Amino acid sequence: MHAGEVPVLRRLAAAARRLNRHIVLPEGEDPRIVEGAARAAADGIARITLLGRPAVVRRLLDRYGAKGSNRISVEHPARSPRLDAYGEAWLRLRRGRDCDDRQTARRQVAEPLAFAAMMVRAGDADGTVGGAVATTAETVRAALRIIGPAPGISMVSSFFLMVLAREHHARKGVVLFADCGLVVQPDAAELAAIALASSRSYRALTGEEPKVAMLSFSTRGSASHPSLERIRDAVSAVRHQAPDLAIDGEMQFDAAFVESVCRVKAPDSPLAGAANVFIFPDLASGNIGYKIAERIGGAMAIGPILQGLARPANDLSRGCTAEDVYCMIAVTAVQGAHA
Repeated sequence: MHAGEVPVLRRLAAAARRLNRHIVLPEGEDPRIVEGAARAAADGIARITLLGRPAVVRRLLDRYGAKGSNRISVEHPARSPRLDAYGEAWLRLRRGRDCDDRQTARRQVAEPLAFAAMMVRAGDADGTVGGAVATTAETVRAALRIIGPAPGISMVSSFFLMVLAREHHARKGVVLFADCGLVVQPDAAELAAIALASSRSYRALTGEEPKVAMLSFSTRGSASHPSLERIRDAVSAVRHQAPDLAIDGEMQFDAAFVESVCRVKAPDSPLAGAANVFIFPDLASGNIGYKIAERIGGAMAIGPILQGLARPANDLSRGCTAEDVYCMIAVTAVQGAHA
């Protein structure tokens, strides 16, 4: 499945072209990163900076037909003219915690993930995408420590865009799964925050109105368990904060996704079996759910995409493809318009 075959991804790519953002990729020596970046640059999705040893990166650019592209630059963090300024900024930010001298600061920000995040923090890039080589923990930690949350945001969470475009998908389009990559065991207030952030992300990236299902093993009291109160409290909190948002829960996935099932299990639901934003009760269920949808269901999973940061920074799966890199560059570019 290619991004050009999916209407919503074509719209994302078109929006990214209009914005002409600058995206930095810290893992510039990985062939998948370079292939995805070369295609994104050629398609006008973004201007790209690849971090890494120039000789290695340029060999890969030559392999993918992008050597000499005026939309791709290569930078070696440890030899960059930006390093002194970034080191000073990092020293001011972390002095008294884990960095107390210029040499340590320079060494820490010379790490590619940190350097990329500093480029975004300093306004030298509009967003960053990593995680093809680094773990999610490493990628997210750099974003949280250096870019930080947006003003007024107490929690950063993540989501996947799940693309349903194969012949066997009875319902086609893009849905959002959250949180599948970051918040392990959210309480009611955190679940509500994830739902609200995810609804905003869905609207911003797809242009469609969100319909939010708070998932569980029960639909509207069909089961009784103390864990369900947390979900019900989260639904109440969201309705209080965003009374115009279509939301329901607790709900089983089939009741949220299939109209005929919804008519039986929750006939008065505002979702009417057409939910497009699915909030899982915890990280375990979310992570398992998206991988099943991807590997057995054949959905294309784009993410994890971070929400709540001051500026865009996103994570790739270490099993990602060049197509995933291309799509994430487009998502990150468009996110920057709403940061």
